[in-house]
Amino acid sequence: MFKKDPLQIIAFQSYGTKTHLYLRGRALEDESIDLSKKGFFSLLRNTWKRFETDEVRHETLKIQLPNEQVLYSDTNSEGYYLVDEQTNDLTDSINEEGWLNYEIAYDVFKDKLINLENRFPGEMLIPSESSKFGVISDIDDTLLETGVVSKLKWKVLVNSLFKHAENRMAFAGAATIYSKLHQGISGEEANPIFYVSNSPWNLYRYLEYFLKHNNFPKGPILLRDFRTPFDKTKKRKVSHKEHEIKNIIKTYPNMEFVLIGDAGEHDIDIYLDVVKHYPDRIKAIYIRTVNHKKRMLRIQRLIKDYTNVPVLLFKDSEEVLEHAKQLKLIA
Repeated sequence: MFKKDPLQIIAFQSYGTKTHLYLRGRALEDESIDLSKKGFFSLLRNTWKRFETDEVRHETLKIQLPNEQVLYSDTNSEGYYLVDEQTNDLTDSINEEGWLNYEIAYDVFKDKLINLENRFPGEMLIPSESSKFGVISDIDDTLLETGVVSKLKWKVLVNSLFKHAENRMAFAGAATIYSKLHQGISGEEANPIFYVSNSPWNLYRYLEYFLKHNNFPKGPILLRDFRTPFDKTKKRKVSHKEHEIKNIIKTYPNMEFVLIGDAGEHDIDIYLDVVKHYPDRIKAIYIRTVNHKKRMLRIQRLIKDYTNVPVLLFKDSEEVLEHAKQLKLIA
């Protein structure tokens, strides 16, 4: 008989309000992925195990909030759980950085080998009252190069699957942009940062490690489900990225936002559509340029006479910092 791996729960950093929970994560067997391990074979092993997952399906999970409230959520056919519901006021349960810490466990765990004594930590961001605006940002080719515009997509494959997270290079000065926007003009605003990417949830820990290693501000990381050719679940009518962005904006009806993306995919189309639906909620749009003449010409045509909100196409981080100063977003 093969020895079974112990069970774990990966709670994704999420967001919500003092009276609304939006908790997400996944129940899996622990494949012992260690992102700090060096060496090519460790990298190959980790890459394989990120996608060859053993989900814990249709299992009831128990969630314990700091205010003693207890909730239950069932995992789906891919091991994911989602709690999206109203709750009692959580004001007294938030730490000074705006994070709600909760604990999640398998509700029935008899005869099961479970890590961390079946007590897994989770976090949900509740933006501080001192926040002046929020930042919603893409990751791929906005914070780090992935090669999205590479004709054969070989750069995406090599960079995402065959490089250690700590060896991935963030664009020069990118972390400074996000830190400055997080601090705001007063330096103490604690403006929330939301990272939204088309990368699959399988890369969650990899990207979390990258952001922390490169000193980006901590924030919810919102990825998408990894669909196989055999996946028969119904697809959304709108893209994952558009869905998540609009959900964030709806969650915080009194907050304005800065949108950051790149010219490699369809960020500008999504962002302009967001402005159309929420015309008074977007303070600025920043789009990192890419080395692709046809795509850049298309985007330049789109924004040529656009005056609804400030839009900046940028190559260097200093351009964003200077523009953000002019808009009085940062000091």
